[in-house]
Amino acid sequence: MIKNILPYVFLFIGITSFAQEFTRQDTLRGSITPERAWWDLQHYDLQVEVFPSEKTIKGTNTVTYTVLKKNDVMQIDLQSPMKLEKAVQNKKELKITSEGNAHFINLTKDQKKGKEYKVTLHFSGKPQVAKNAPWDGGFSWKEDRNGKPFIATSNQGIGASIWWPNKDHAYDEPDNGVDLAITVPSSLVAVGNGRLQKTDDNDATKTWHWKVVNPINNYGININIGDYVNFSEEYKGEKEMLDMDYWVLSYNLEKAKEQFKQAPKMMEAFEYWFGSYPFYEDSFKLVEVPYLGMEHQSSVTYGNKYKNGYLGRDLSGSGWGMRFDFIIIHEAGHEWFANNITNIDVADMWIHEGFTNYSESLYVDYHFGKEAASEYVVGLRRSIRNDRPIIGTYNVQHEGSSDMYNKGGNILHTLRQLVEDDKKWREILRGLNSEFYHQTVSSKQVEEYISEKSGIDLTEFWNQYLRTVKIPKVEYKINGKDLQFRYVNIIENFDMPVIAIVNGNEEWIFPTSEWKTKEFSETIESASIKKDFYVESEKVNN
Repeated sequence: MIKNILPYVFLFIGITSFAQEFTRQDTLRGSITPERAWWDLQHYDLQVEVFPSEKTIKGTNTVTYTVLKKNDVMQIDLQSPMKLEKAVQNKKELKITSEGNAHFINLTKDQKKGKEYKVTLHFSGKPQVAKNAPWDGGFSWKEDRNGKPFIATSNQGIGASIWWPNKDHAYDEPDNGVDLAITVPSSLVAVGNGRLQKTDDNDATKTWHWKVVNPINNYGININIGDYVNFSEEYKGEKEMLDMDYWVLSYNLEKAKEQFKQAPKMMEAFEYWFGSYPFYEDSFKLVEVPYLGMEHQSSVTYGNKYKNGYLGRDLSGSGWGMRFDFIIIHEAGHEWFANNITNIDVADMWIHEGFTNYSESLYVDYHFGKEAASEYVVGLRRSIRNDRPIIGTYNVQHEGSSDMYNKGGNILHTLRQLVEDDKKWREILRGLNSEFYHQTVSSKQVEEYISEKSGIDLTEFWNQYLRTVKIPKVEYKINGKDLQFRYVNIIENFDMPVIAIVNGNEEWIFPTSEWKTKEFSETIESASIKKDFYVESEKVNN
């Protein structure tokens, strides 16, 4: 699904002082190369057989695509040590030229503009083992407590091409989804994305056929294998009745039935704030895995050990983080921000992580109140490092700082204060998921949408918070009935208003880089900046 390429091409690159050297492989992985740009991905038919004892896989991926302009070389990505054994079109094996992890397929059939074609990719090998899933991803080959295989994939950062051949760039998603057939030893269950269509019993194996009908990002396609049992429920959502399925290890069934009661509560809160669940046709699933969890579309993976908080800890230090299971709420929040709205380049991954971090506080808001939500998101600031900007470098598969999570959430919480109208703020969040429904977008598009719908020129706001590490500081002085104030540590023309709490009362002030004075009706005994604004403040001497 190729959308919005022009805004991507002309993106603002950002702060050069944080630049680093990139390789040819980085460019091949992270840019829309000529060998990618000419064809529009329509569908994947991915068939894979997993051999747990050997820790190997083999399979085929039939890629359906539409020709946008004539070309005869197609780039397909597959990372070593996996092998792209052959590519076949119209029963004819094609020549493949490889440059590292990028493989260039020479097509012999005339590729006519507007026409649809298929190419089948054959692959096999021993995929990279995840070193620290899900962050340093690959295959997790584990065993459950009964010694049975417990296997899962996770590959957001490293890329889906770590184990299967595909067009491994975020800008293009298969318009018509994916068919996923997973063959495993017959004693095991294989869970994929979307809905289960059927199972085939073979001699000593079983094939599980899953189908996704919506567009899906490559990294969201996953396979999970184990001694699973299933339970399910129906949820009456905004759009229609939603099937919610849960696949867990057999001995964790009762724990899961209790802990996963939070899933409908999540759905209720997020449909309120963000709009209808984006993938009703493909259902919603939670799938237990041997790592912490990931936002795989319609197949959200879970490994939080059936505890509230983040593995039993409150990341915010506010106490509110222990009122919900972090992985259920955070990873499911990605169904709206990451899976519905997907970054067109990983440099803009803050769209995924900032909004989803913010979704945690909105869950708290919905169920426990606005003040609780404020305490939660403000508490997360203690983990912000401001080491580098949260927008990365474009065209080279380079993410921004991990501050994109907590800083991103606090940026959005600050924006809510500036909008100063919760009804409008909710309309903006829901509008994003409607305007960019099932699309890949740039940060610039999101920034401009929020600016337009809020009626606020946010140009300097976005550049300050997304593209620098500077946190605005309000310096202020008290002189009788006068409050003097200014900003330091800001970019040119940054002039965000904030609320000052003066003698216990809230008052809007409008700092700039120059000192300003606001006179009050009585002597100022105390003054501070409201905590909901992500700024620093300091009282200075007269």
